[in-house]
Amino acid sequence: MAKIFFSMAGEGRGHATRIRAVVDMLRDRHEIGIFAPGDAWDLLEPTFRGTEVKVTQIPALRFYYNAGGKLKYPITGWKGAQYLLRRRSMIRKLMKTLEEEKPDLVITDFEMTLPRAAKKLGIPFLSLNHQHFLIVNDLSTLPLYLRFHAWFMSLFVRAFYSGQERTIVSSFYFPPLKPKYQGKVTQVGAILRPRVLNAKIERKGHLVAYLRRFGLPNVIEALKAAGMPVRVYGLGEREPEGNLTFCAINEESFVRDLASSEALISTSGNQLLGEALYLRKPIFALPEANNYEQFINAHFLAEGGEGQWIALDKLTADDVHGFIGRLEDFRERIEPQRFNGNPTTIAVIEEVLSQLGADTNAKEAKT
Repeated sequence: MAKIFFSMAGEGRGHATRIRAVVDMLRDRHEIGIFAPGDAWDLLEPTFRGTEVKVTQIPALRFYYNAGGKLKYPITGWKGAQYLLRRRSMIRKLMKTLEEEKPDLVITDFEMTLPRAAKKLGIPFLSLNHQHFLIVNDLSTLPLYLRFHAWFMSLFVRAFYSGQERTIVSSFYFPPLKPKYQGKVTQVGAILRPRVLNAKIERKGHLVAYLRRFGLPNVIEALKAAGMPVRVYGLGEREPEGNLTFCAINEESFVRDLASSEALISTSGNQLLGEALYLRKPIFALPEANNYEQFINAHFLAEGGEGQWIALDKLTADDVHGFIGRLEDFRERIEPQRFNGNPTTIAVIEEVLSQLGADTNAKEAKT
């Protein structure tokens, strides 16, 4: 049995959902600790409360949006600067915890403090996220403006941490690796939670919409014109509007509704899109303004033929009707097993643990 500590970004639910699935696959044979900020804490602390998995809250690096769903750069930059000013004290605090607990391995999903603390103490760490695709993948098929933004965002990804034992990139698309990363990076599909893996896949004549936090008037009006029931998640529970049912965030009901839907209309975060494709649901992706990672995700979705996209604030009723008319074409192009990254991810983690154990044994033998 090894002791493994996890950390993850606290923005949105995708990072926490991915780590939760990995923890669930490892907790029966390893001792697990989780360090969770922001939205990740809100999801994971109740999930593991009262179990052998300890969840510790840490400060979050967050993004801020205006009412129209556009990223607010000034306040995001200001809050980010405040976070960075506290980073050294956060790392020192985590180093003390690591020295006391002595984990064998740290795994991070795009969180900067725990891996830096581990590196300072010589504790090996593994990177498991989506964002490293910006560094390791050949993105030459992107339009020029997205290639520029991918390069610019990659500078920030590089700044988060370096020196990991292995890098696992979890994504629903698989651009070729750059030559220098071949053999050093493992590409896997989405990390799928048990409810998704075990979901009963049906088609019951409704759509699922996930809008994270923005219910723009154009989006609501377009969904009202869909011509079928739409179950809307992410905007909170409230009174129905025509064919729209507004649902509270609940993992069980969300996965059930998604698995029995005709298709997904959603902001284009990598994790949810991967889950939907595993469930063989065509996707209409709606990237949020100024969120260029979502635009890149949407581009590769369309390139793979599993769906289409338009910017969130541009959606119209005609767009929704056109998408519904193409559902069968999209569905035929979906190969569900491509999107299950669970087996390879666990195999890599166990391989790293085995190598670390072998190294430890070798050092003991020389002593």
